[in-house]
Amino acid sequence: MPKTTYNRVDAQIIDDLRSIAGSKQVLVSAEDMEPYAHDEVVGLRSEPEAVVRASSTEQVSEILKLAQRERVPVTPRGAGYGLSGGAVPIHGGVVLSLEKMDRILEIDKENLMVTVEPGVIIGDLHRAVEEEGLFYPPDPASLDSCTLGGNVAEGAGGPRAVKYGVTKDYVCGLEAVLPSGEVINCGGKLVKNVTGYNLIQLLIGSEGTLAIVTKIILRLIPLPKIQVDLLVPYDDFQAAADTVSDIIAHRIVPTTIEFMERDSVLAVERLLEKEMPHDDAAAHLLIQLDGNRQEVVDEDAEVVGQLCLDHGARDVFVSRDSHTSDRLWEARRMIIDALNNESPINHMEDVVVPRAEIPSLLKGIKEIALRHSVRIVCFGHAGDGNVHVNVLKDDITDDLWADLVPAVREEIYTMTLSMGGTITAEHGIGATRRDYLPLALDRTQIDLMRRIRDVFDPNHILNPGKIFP
Repeated sequence: MPKTTYNRVDAQIIDDLRSIAGSKQVLVSAEDMEPYAHDEVVGLRSEPEAVVRASSTEQVSEILKLAQRERVPVTPRGAGYGLSGGAVPIHGGVVLSLEKMDRILEIDKENLMVTVEPGVIIGDLHRAVEEEGLFYPPDPASLDSCTLGGNVAEGAGGPRAVKYGVTKDYVCGLEAVLPSGEVINCGGKLVKNVTGYNLIQLLIGSEGTLAIVTKIILRLIPLPKIQVDLLVPYDDFQAAADTVSDIIAHRIVPTTIEFMERDSVLAVERLLEKEMPHDDAAAHLLIQLDGNRQEVVDEDAEVVGQLCLDHGARDVFVSRDSHTSDRLWEARRMIIDALNNESPINHMEDVVVPRAEIPSLLKGIKEIALRHSVRIVCFGHAGDGNVHVNVLKDDITDDLWADLVPAVREEIYTMTLSMGGTITAEHGIGATRRDYLPLALDRTQIDLMRRIRDVFDPNHILNPGKIFP
C-alpha cells in the first residue's frame, strides 16, 4: 500500500485548536505532553506535536474536521492504561484526549440503562449504579483507572467475563464522530435492534481507527445480593485446570475463575510485604460465586469447594464478607504492579485458547522460557482461557533482549494458534502486535478490514500505525 503522508502541526493549527477547545486545553510544551506520549506498554513512546483535551462532541467534531482539512494525524486517548500501544501517537500529530468528558449523564432505572461519556472511570460507574441496586459487570484489572471509552475501543473484558461477558455484551447505543467530523448515533436504549448492519459492534474493539466514541449507552442488570469468594491452592496446575472443567460440567457458572501461578503470588508478596496462604503452591484458583438467594450460593460454594478437594486442592479458603474478599483479590489485582516492580522492563501478552488447553499452553510457555533462558510468569482467566504471559528482562542485556522478545512472542503465538486460540483476547492489536496479525488472520480477512477502514477514513488520519501490518 502507498505510504500516507501527513503534515506537521504548525502555529496556525495550534491557534485553530485553541479556538475550538480553549487555550488551557491545548498543550504544546514537552513537559505537559509527556504523559500523552505513552500508555502502559513498557518502552513504547512517541511524541505528539500537540495535545487537545476536548469537553464535548461538538469540539471533537470540529477538531476532526480541522485535522481532515490539514491532513494531520489524530490519536484518540482515554486514560492511557492500554497494553497494546493503542493510544501512542506513532505518527506524531494531535493526541485528542477525552479525559474531560467524564460525566454519567443518566441512570435509567426503568429501562436498566446508563448513559455515559467516554471519560468515565469504570470503578466510578460501578459505584454509582450499585448505589441504585444495579450492576455493570465488566471489570478490567485497572477498573479504578481506565475509562469506558478505552474499554469500548479495545473491547475490554475482565475476570467476570466467564459468567457475564465482556464490554461488547452491554453496549446498546453509541454516539461517535467519524474522521470527517460527521456525528452518528447508533442504537439506543434497546435490547433488540436488527435495523441494518450492526455498526455498534463494528466500532467496539476497532481501537480508535474508525471513529471516536463520545457517548455510550450501556445495559445494566440487577445487582446480585450475595457473593462468596474461594481461594484454592494446588500442587499441580493440571489438577486446577481439571477442577475448572468439572465445575462447568456440574452446570455451575462462577462469576470468575482466576488463576495465579506460584511466581506471580511470590512477586506480589515481595511487593506488599505480606504473606499469602500456601505461597509455595504451584497454582491458586480464585473463584467467585454470586446470586440472589443465600441458600443457592451456599449450595454452589459447597459443591465447588468439594470438587476442588476431590481434584487435589490443598485447602479451600472461603470469604463471605467484603473485607476478606478484598484481601483475597488484592493479590490478583496487584500482579502487574508486582511484576513491574521486579523487572521494570518486561513484555506482556494476553493470548487466549479454549479453556481445556490452558495446561498445555502453560507447559509450552515454560518450555519456551527454558529454551531461551528467560523468566516468564503467567496468570489470568482460567474460566475463559485467557492467559497473561509476562516475559521479564531481569538482568538480560539490552542487545539480547531486543532479539529475544520477537522470537519468544512468535513462538508463543504459533503455539497458541495451533491450539485453536488467538494472539489477543482483550488488550488489542494496537501498535505492538500489528506485525503478527497475518499469523492469526488470513489475507482475505485483513484486506476486508483494510477496506472497511478506508470507507470510514480514506485519508487514514485517525489513529494511524495501529492494527494493520
